[in-house]
Amino acid sequence: MSSFIIIDDFFLHNGVLGGGELNNEELYQILKSRGHKVSRINSHLVTLSYLNINLKSNYIVGNFKNLSMPCRNELQKRAKYIIYEHDHKYLENRDPSPYEDYVAPKEKIINKEFYENALAVLCQSELHKSVVFKNLKINNIYNVSGNLWSDDILDYIESLKDGERTEKYTIMNSPNPVKSPKSAIRYCEIKDLDFELVPLMEYKRFLKKVSENKGLIFFPNVLETLNRVCVEARMMNCKVVTNKKVGATSEPWFKLKGKDLIDLMRKKKLQISELIEGFFEK
Repeated sequence: MSSFIIIDDFFLHNGVLGGGELNNEELYQILKSRGHKVSRINSHLVTLSYLNINLKSNYIVGNFKNLSMPCRNELQKRAKYIIYEHDHKYLENRDPSPYEDYVAPKEKIINKEFYENALAVLCQSELHKSVVFKNLKINNIYNVSGNLWSDDILDYIESLKDGERTEKYTIMNSPNPVKSPKSAIRYCEIKDLDFELVPLMEYKRFLKKVSENKGLIFFPNVLETLNRVCVEARMMNCKVVTNKKVGATSEPWFKLKGKDLIDLMRKKKLQISELIEGFFEK
């Protein structure tokens, strides 16, 4: 049994329902189920004293915007840690999209040493991995090729995959400007497609709403490391219309749908947890 500490800016129990938070919550549950001692701490609560007391623990660092520089330096020098990369914290603006071939000017690169000194930097997709490498030129980057879902959610998604559906397309009505529905709405108008704007709502209600329509149209303005919603739509046998900024489209498994894709994501739970355990055993 090993001791793991997950550091992140926010967790699911803080009321933040993002892809990174959902993924890290499931990682926490998986590692616990495998007999490890696992704890979580918000990045702004990490202190040098806390790190010194827990120096022998294995650290999994998610989003770390609120992790102080002295604590980052202490992790680099004295602890074993991996970075579970979610949203481009190697860039000042956390978005490589504005730059040609996603390569930012050197003066825009930040936190390189923190990434470089990690046992591993875990990326969500091949596109994600390639962009991190282009910018940081480090050799400890790994593609986990997917995300983590709880058995409960995967069972629920499986129950929705063969339901009746309308001829409409779902467009997420997100207030987040980087996930703006404007491009998707314009696409539907040009193609004369019927669509439904779906607002933010409770997770299972949202999945049910997506499953009731023919497909999902999503044109993000920034590079998505994977995008869980696109994968969830595929698992529910919905058509997905998106752009090349969605990391999931770079994966060979994205051609799968329904039960085949659900089963693959079930296998990912063991594969990703074993991969993480392996980095700390070297």
